[in-house]
Parts: sequence; structure tokens; C-alpha cells
Amino acid sequence: MKSPAIVNFAPDPGSVEIREFQRPTIGTDDVLVEVAAVGVCGSDLHQWTATHSWPVNYPVVLGHEFAGTIVETGANVASWREGDRIASETAAIIDVDNPMSRRGLYNLDPTRKGFGYGVDGAMTRFVRVPSRCLHRVPDALAFEHAAVTEPCCVAYNAVVKNSRIEPGDRVLVIGPGTIGILCAAVAKLVGADVAVLGLESDTHRFAVAQKYGVTTLTDASEWARQGDGLGVDVVIDAAGVSSTLQLAIELVRPAGWITKVGWGPKPLGFSIDPLVQKNVTLQGSFSHNWPIWERVISLLTSKQLDVQPIVGGTFGIGQWQQAFERMHHGEIVKSVILPGQE
Repeated sequence: MKSPAIVNFAPDPGSVEIREFQRPTIGTDDVLVEVAAVGVCGSDLHQWTATHSWPVNYPVVLGHEFAGTIVETGANVASWREGDRIASETAAIIDVDNPMSRRGLYNLDPTRKGFGYGVDGAMTRFVRVPSRCLHRVPDALAFEHAAVTEPCCVAYNAVVKNSRIEPGDRVLVIGPGTIGILCAAVAKLVGADVAVLGLESDTHRFAVAQKYGVTTLTDASEWARQGDGLGVDVVIDAAGVSSTLQLAIELVRPAGWITKVGWGPKPLGFSIDPLVQKNVTLQGSFSHNWPIWERVISLLTSKQLDVQPIVGGTFGIGQWQQAFERMHHGEIVKSVILPGQE
């Protein structure tokens, strides 16, 4: 059986097209998932535009934010059965004996390979998934929202696990994309006073961010220095360029905290001496692990974290280019593809 798939077939810009993809054969520790919904990530767009900075195993089916139903289980899989509703983590291949994996931080295993770049992803009807990646999706959580669990986990890891945020802190999020808006939403849950910084062209994204009760800005200089004038307590840099780090260093207060979650492959081109002078902590944040997923699915199900505002539209698999372009141009924050629909 073959199904249409959205395939990134070469490293050149625009090298994405629909191809027929064979139904995967699963191993003894895998399950086969019929994909109900798959989110379009900024990294999918970067591979489409060839602006990414990570190795890709071409050709590869895109898509790592997904949810669906198990239709087949491997011989060694005991805790899952056909018909179970699931969402999947992204770490498709890990070394279980790597020291980071043994600590439960398999997301930091240097040999890790993810869906959509290292192995075939979920922008097709069926995807093979190691059973260790699975999380149960309650009936109360729609698949279109469960498919957004992964970026929510990225935000939760950046804000809750990797940032020193306390209730009442002033937090500036740079970049009103999916991750930036979700970071702002999670920071509000933590009890912070939050602003999101973007460009004049981010009108649609600002409207979404405002639904989470945050301030939106195109110039954060004044907002950052309200109070004692020294700067914000925490900056979450969720922009896809390296140069925003310079702005983060400028706007954070002495002894403050910067968490960088956005990727930016270009060199910095500026001195980070002010980071030293201000005694600022600079923290990277990457991916997520099992307990974060469990916590986030609980938040999504209870709607303490509501992702409805960021889902700008659902698209059949034949509408993939429209889904990509509308996100790329900032018209919507998050596109969700439904592989079962044309």
C-alpha cells in the first residue's frame, strides 16, 4: 500500500514535493501509527527553503509534530494496542547506552536522530514509531491539538526547566512564532509579566499572542526598563537568527537570565563582553523528554494551556504548499496537515 507523502528530496531551496510512500514495515519494538494530524514546524519550513543548519537524510518524509491511532504493534510491544490514541516524541533514534540517555536526557544524546530529517516523518498516512516515544492522548484532546504537543514541550522545557523564572518576574520573549508565543503562554502560567517582541509585519502573530494576555511590542526598550530601569529579569530568545542575542544582552538586567531556544546558523559578529560585565546567565534549551510530555499533555487536556489560538488552519495533504506558505509569510502561526484528507 502506498500513500501520498510530503518529501524533502534534496538540499536545494524548494526541494519538497508530494511523492507516493510505501506503508512502513515495523520492527518488534515499534508500532505503526495512522497519522490523524501533523503540525508544520519552523524547521520544516527551513528545510523547504534550504535555510536549515542540521544534517538531513535525503529523501525524507517531513513532519515530527504528530498524533494519531495505532493500527499495528510489534511482537515485543505489550503496553499498547490497536486503536490507542497517541502522540509521539521526536527522538526516533537514540543510543540507550549513551550517558545522556541513561540520565533520562536522551534529547541531548549526540547520536539522536529525529523524525522529518533523520528518519521518515509523519506527513503521510502511516509512520513507524518506536513504542518508547508514545504518549496516550485522552479522548477529550482533539488530534489537531494533540499534534501541537511537541512545540508546547519545547516551550515548557525552555521556560520551566531551563529558565530561572519566578512569579512576578518581567519576561521578554523575542520572536512571535509558534515557539515564542507558546513560551510567552507558559511564562504567563508561571506567573510572569510577559511581553513578546516582533516586527511591524507581525500583526497577525501579535493578535494571537494577545489572546494569551501578553503585551506585544515592536520596540522593547521602554518596556524592558520599566520599574528600576535595569532591564527585564529574563529574556527568552525564540527568534530564528543569531543577531537577536545582542538585543537580549542589551535588554536583560544585571544578574539576569537569557534562554536561547531559537536556531540561528549565522555567526554572531559582535562582542559578548556585556554578558560578562552584567554577570548574565546564558542558557541554551533544546527539545524535551518523557516527563515533560506527560505534564504538557495534562495541561493541554485541561486547557490550562490552550493551543486553539495558535492553530491558524487545517489543510489536506494536497494543500501542503498553501500550509507552508501561509506560515512562512506570517499569515498564521501554525498550520496543521490532515494526511487523511486531500
